[in-house]
Amino acid sequence: MSIRPILIHPDPRLKKVCTPFEGVDTAARKLADDMLETMYDAPGVGLAAPQVGILSRLFVMDCAGKEETPEPLALINPEITWASEELNTHEEGCLSIPEQYEEVTRPAEVKVRYLNLDGQIEERHFAGLAATCAQHEIDHLNGKLFIDYLSRIKRSMITTRMKKLKADRARAL
Repeated sequence: MSIRPILIHPDPRLKKVCTPFEGVDTAARKLADDMLETMYDAPGVGLAAPQVGILSRLFVMDCAGKEETPEPLALINPEITWASEELNTHEEGCLSIPEQYEEVTRPAEVKVRYLNLDGQIEERHFAGLAATCAQHEIDHLNGKLFIDYLSRIKRSMITTRMKKLKADRARAL
């Protein structure tokens, strides 16, 4: 396993729709392992393949609390098959938009169908933080960021901050 660099917004790869996997192979499992290590190191609760520059439909997540047993999960070619009418507003952040948090309203519960690392189809019900995380990561696979739910002015302010962060990091090298 290895830690991969996380792309920072604005990067055009973060706005691309990702392509599905044809099947689950050693490369997909290695990518999932690397992404989990990268996510835990960051630290975060979810990470999508485009955030590490891979435009494929895969994300990893682990919404277990700090005092809980880790529950790493890799979802390949995920699709939401059901969403509740009940909504939940949660303060979201993103590893590709560091230190920026805003409230986003999404369905409170979702069911997601996906391939697991053995290539088997699974469907899982998510609620609370896990539902928010799954929807946030699936948005990444569709080229959408959480800031796309915000007003144009807020989105512009955050984008300006990220451009400055990237310039500052480039100067520090």
